[in-house]
Amino acid sequence: MSTLVTSTTGCEIKSPKFDAKPRAVSVNGIIIPRGDIARETQNHAAKTPIEAWKQAARALVIRELLRQEAAKSGIAARPQSDDEGRRETDDEAVMRALIERDVQVPTADEAACQRYYDQNRTKFCSAPLYAVRHILLAAAPADIEARDAARREAEAMLAVLADRSTAFGELARTRSACPSGKVDGHLGQIGPGQTVPEFEKALDLMQANGTAHLIETRYGIHLVALDQKIEGKALPFDLVRPRIAAYLDEAVHRRAMAQYVGILAERATIIGIDLSPETPLTS
Repeated sequence: MSTLVTSTTGCEIKSPKFDAKPRAVSVNGIIIPRGDIARETQNHAAKTPIEAWKQAARALVIRELLRQEAAKSGIAARPQSDDEGRRETDDEAVMRALIERDVQVPTADEAACQRYYDQNRTKFCSAPLYAVRHILLAAAPADIEARDAARREAEAMLAVLADRSTAFGELARTRSACPSGKVDGHLGQIGPGQTVPEFEKALDLMQANGTAHLIETRYGIHLVALDQKIEGKALPFDLVRPRIAAYLDEAVHRRAMAQYVGILAERATIIGIDLSPETPLTS
């Protein structure tokens, strides 16, 4: 079952101009109740309540455009259920049928998928792995004194390690605030997403030679030694082709929906929101 006709329609329009106070919104004289817009806002994450209100209003205007077009076309459809047992409303069923009738797009062929793969090879690699040891000197970001003290202590440790690199394990056991200190600071093999971004970024710039470096994160000051880096390997085209095809199909369908809704909006009288063709659904 198509999931395009939902509370958000799966489409997005560039923000129209709004007054600070929300205006009454209508489509061809049919007013969209403020209460409906208020309830719809919970489906839209936004930085401010007014922005959530705008997004909700846009979504409901698109739904109303589709509903009216389906009614005008005399389309009938039986509600369907998705894989999780959620059943369409009657309005959602006829809007789905309308889209299936009027928005027909080709699926991505082998050549298009291969071209996208060739142009975006860095997106299709296995994740790199890092063999890492570290010593954590804990200090909260807002505690300037504690961070300064931790930094001085870390620099003193670096001086020790410059003369005696084998001291890393002993320092980890006696000074690290991380549980890994019990195993000489070894974190094992870690990959993207397993540590905080600032730690990962620093790791990516380090050479895998076991030399200790000072890294600052939200947790404090770290002494980090990268012992090994296993670079990510390119994934074969056959493995990622289904993912590429799904992505390309979705992108084409969104563009087609943008054009279709733009045509409906151009024919309609819409008050309270701008859905002109110049603001396409391109996200």
